[in-house]
Amino acid sequence: MLMKTANQSLTEQLAERYADRIRQRLLVPGARLPSVRACAAQHGVSPSTVVAAYDLLLAQGLVQAQRQRGFFVRESIAPRSEPRHAAPVPPAQGPINATALIRGMFHQVSDKPQPGMGVFPPDWLESTFMPAAVRRVASTRALNETSLSYGEPRGDEGLRRVLAQKLSAISVPVDPAQIITTVGATHALDIVSRTLLRPGDPVMVEEPGWAVEFARLAALGMRILTVPRGPDGPDLAVMERLAEAHRPKLFVSVSVLHNPTGYSLSPGVAHRLLQLAQQHNFHIVEDDTYSHLAPEHSTRLSALDGLQRTIYVSGFAKILAPNWRIGFLAAPPGLLEPLLDTKLLSTLTTPALLEKALAHCIEQGQLRRHAERVRTRLDAARSRSVKLALGAGCRFAAEPSGLFGWVDTGVDTDELAQRLLDDGYLIAPGALFHAARTPSTLMRINFATTQDATFWRIFSRRVGSS
Repeated sequence: MLMKTANQSLTEQLAERYADRIRQRLLVPGARLPSVRACAAQHGVSPSTVVAAYDLLLAQGLVQAQRQRGFFVRESIAPRSEPRHAAPVPPAQGPINATALIRGMFHQVSDKPQPGMGVFPPDWLESTFMPAAVRRVASTRALNETSLSYGEPRGDEGLRRVLAQKLSAISVPVDPAQIITTVGATHALDIVSRTLLRPGDPVMVEEPGWAVEFARLAALGMRILTVPRGPDGPDLAVMERLAEAHRPKLFVSVSVLHNPTGYSLSPGVAHRLLQLAQQHNFHIVEDDTYSHLAPEHSTRLSALDGLQRTIYVSGFAKILAPNWRIGFLAAPPGLLEPLLDTKLLSTLTTPALLEKALAHCIEQGQLRRHAERVRTRLDAARSRSVKLALGAGCRFAAEPSGLFGWVDTGVDTDELAQRLLDDGYLIAPGALFHAARTPSTLMRINFATTQDATFWRIFSRRVGSS
């Protein structure tokens, strides 16, 4: 609730709150602000205070008024000015989008654990072996050798060798020459899309699915075809109809610990999916970002297919070092040169110094032991988070597994997200995980950041007031 101070009126505080969230894109262009009456009730102020605050936002060029419809965030934001009255910042009743979640990773909305984040808290990833590995490969001689030339376009040879060994341990047969390192797993996905697709091409994706992948493909001008994702894998009947009607070149899948549901592919569905890919001549990008958290012997398409129609993508941001930005792809021999050309056009090469440090961490078994510690900690966190969520009246729409929970709250989570922002919490509404955004009562939670009973008490209060 807002409180009048000597320095700021209630009007100025309310306008500042909305302005900040608009500029941070936590309220996206076209989003409707709450009605005057709803906003007044939400913040404990008079309707005239809300009208005055919205007028300040109008003066700053952040919103526009539509007769008999209300106030909406402008499609293009006017340059920031310093008006006499108000300041900058945040929102109300508009959707949080994929880029808002990404921005939240870099500019936290508060110092509280964030339920909507897609990463582990930094303290979970702290280690002594990573700095030691960097020091080892950063001696004067080694630093000169790696820094004074562009390096190998495919990526550090030593890293590709240990990655090939690592993939063989999960039954993905690959030669080091079939591996290309990238600036994170998202860069690997981007390389594949830019190589195999052209603007307007149809591409099949799982729904619900990764919000950033929908946004990335849409930004490239691709035509997104959604395939419902169930506990055992994609809906093969829907996929077959889409393949026959649209002849897509690509299907993007998270086969193990799917985001946001936590589902993993069954062997039977995997075999039939590969048969469809052969029959209808499309490739499958297998995003194995959560491989380090996966149960042993999880079914992977690349293992069954032997990298014929599959392209395997993974990275280390989730489990080890987000800022090292190291990912990779493994592809059929016939696609390697086109994929490498795309990498060269986007980044030339990738930083060999950190790739060598990562290779050392993998070779010495340090990454494996670190991942085991994280999994043990995550299992305990998941147990606590599930109890708290159930106690708050939620229902799990999928069996809790991996890093994420797919939770039914019983209320519109787009609206709930804006209410929780006022309490300093960023959640991931269910509508984010659908290509054509529609209202949803679901939300994705991060088990590592939802062990705090305080969040669930505030959540329950906000749900009760919806």
